Amino acid sequence: MMDSKLSHPKLPLFPLLLIAPFFFWGTAMVAMKGVIPNTTPLFMAGVRLVPAGLLVLAAGMVMGRPQPKGWMAWLWILLFALIDGALFQGFLAEGLVRTGAGLGSVMIDSQPLAVALMALWLFGERIGLWGWLGLALGVTGISFLGLPDEWVLGILQNRSLPEGVQLGVHLINDLFQNGQWLMLLASLSMAVGTVVMRYVSRHADPVTATGWHMVLGGLPLFALSSQVETAQFVHLDWSNWLAMGYSTVFGSAIAYGLFFYFAASGSLTSLSSLTFLTPVFALMFGNLFLSEMLSLLQWVGVGFTLVSIYLINQRDVLAEKFRLVQTVVISEQGQSSQVKTAMVSLPKVPVRLTEQE
Repeated sequence: MMDSKLSHPKLPLFPLLLIAPFFFWGTAMVAMKGVIPNTTPLFMAGVRLVPAGLLVLAAGMVMGRPQPKGWMAWLWILLFALIDGALFQGFLAEGLVRTGAGLGSVMIDSQPLAVALMALWLFGERIGLWGWLGLALGVTGISFLGLPDEWVLGILQNRSLPEGVQLGVHLINDLFQNGQWLMLLASLSMAVGTVVMRYVSRHADPVTATGWHMVLGGLPLFALSSQVETAQFVHLDWSNWLAMGYSTVFGSAIAYGLFFYFAASGSLTSLSSLTFLTPVFALMFGNLFLSEMLSLLQWVGVGFTLVSIYLINQRDVLAEKFRLVQTVVISEQGQSSQVKTAMVSLPKVPVRLTEQE
């Protein structure tokens, strides 16, 4: 059921617009994965950021959004650009080279778990029973997704890593060649960026800051690409450019624009609860267009992770519903007890019977 706090009577297609950012993010992952064989990851990450940032800035100017003022505002925007722009998109693009779009999207959208922990440490936000249950399921799900199947089965069956797996530097190298772990680093970058955005918004308009962080975060990716990558666009055809254009315009500019619009005009908690739709769309279209297949263990990890994201985002709502149910049950038990007590304590009235009776 659609949250009343997110209803908008002036928008007849509101439910579709509400789901649109998550649809665009999920399908953009599939589009980017399809382009990877013909380009380089850092170049593609830069293409997705800089033009989208310019579009967001242009939209902000049309809406009359103020530009950042003061060195403190620009300092926070630069930090935001480094973490949520360069590192997030860089790890995401590199991870896509080594993993599927659907699986990568699940790893990316596990960031509410890290956000919840950082919010607890930094801002004292309560996690609660449902939140901790979500974190436990999330860690389990990410382990099933991020670790090789033989590692997980070895730990579950023999309580040890398979033979030939060496701890230390070799293990770290193996993990960094694993696309899921690069996606996990991207997710952590996004989580830190989400927390940093709270400080950015204290010194600058959030929409304008988002546009600048895309532009400033994409420039280092282009610079690094020019140094370590070659043939970035030699093999690109019109369909590849079209796919990158879709990822840039719809997967970045329009998706972020809609998300910030609804976040500013409705319930952020209710909006965040739709995050789980992103990997669902990515998994569905990744299977349809790229023939991506997951192992049984990875599907279990996907299920755990999606449930954990829901529990984390809806922990306050679930806690309130659980409290109301407890209140109703206790109230009904109390009323039942009072009725029984009243029946036991009814006065006994003697009835005189006649001989005929």
